[in-house]
Amino acid sequence: MAPITIPHHQLGKNGPMIPAMGFGLMGMSHSYGAIPSDEERFVLLDRAVELGATFWDSSDLYGDNEELLGKWFRRTGKREEIFLATKFSYVKGGKPLEVDSSGAYCKRACAESLRQLGVDYYLHSANPKTPIEETMRALADLQAEGKIKHIGLSNVSSTTLRRAYKIAPVAAVQAEYSLFTRDAEGPAGTNLLTTCRELGVAVVANSPLGRGLITQNFRNGETITDTQDVRSRFMPRFQGDNRERNIQILQGFTALAEKKDCTVSQLALAWLLKQGDGVFPIPGTKKLRYLEENWGALGISLTDNEEKEIRAFAEMNEMAGPQIPAMFADHLFRDTVEES
Repeated sequence: MAPITIPHHQLGKNGPMIPAMGFGLMGMSHSYGAIPSDEERFVLLDRAVELGATFWDSSDLYGDNEELLGKWFRRTGKREEIFLATKFSYVKGGKPLEVDSSGAYCKRACAESLRQLGVDYYLHSANPKTPIEETMRALADLQAEGKIKHIGLSNVSSTTLRRAYKIAPVAAVQAEYSLFTRDAEGPAGTNLLTTCRELGVAVVANSPLGRGLITQNFRNGETITDTQDVRSRFMPRFQGDNRERNIQILQGFTALAEKKDCTVSQLALAWLLKQGDGVFPIPGTKKLRYLEENWGALGISLTDNEEKEIRAFAEMNEMAGPQIPAMFADHLFRDTVEES
């Protein structure tokens, strides 16, 4: 692919300058089918660095992902070239969807991640029964000890973010945000984008391609046959009549992509990049060709009118079905109890 001038933006008020788009690593180790070999994944990570995709997003929830990264860092010696963020709070070996955001667990989870990594740290999800102030004090302690550089939150409400920010600066908040999932822009997502902009907190947009929904493969009606892929079993937008309706929507969206001489994935990512310097999409993949395709979105510039046209299409063609199963719904935009 032709060289692209990579824009860099500051992560929050006081964070570093990082690439405008990141690389989400979940699919390499978790949820989306058979896991490639270490060597295959090393090739993908090597290529990401060659492209300049050096903002990586992981979690201790994502299978062997942190362990894989530790191996890659030792293999290449390129730890300092990567801006790495990881997350904690889902209890490994615990009950399904068990969340622990207590100060004590925060420090234990950090110690485990730091066993192999030097990381930036996100709270993956807040336990509603644990005041966010307790979690933030533990994260601030880790920051003061030099164990983490920056603090991030994930899946929190605007109210929780404001309370957290009173304890210590928050560099970034991660939330699902894509062309066809725009809850974070409005009341359904507690107006989180507005709050982040007000506080100077970066927005890290996960699932910017709708977990593979906004792609050529989905538009072409390809069926997910891998039994280890959770999407066809659990994700409503990939199931039954919802799937058929969403394929039709993507076929219509293709006309807009063709006008820009790009793929549907690239157009959807370019639209997110147009939402402001404080929004950092983190598309993920385990295939080299999709990594390169996604990275090509950085070379696509949208005018204000084009952004409005794309937004209007999405508003008139809402995807069928919720973006996640009902059992996960209360993990989004979470509030926590007030501290006594």
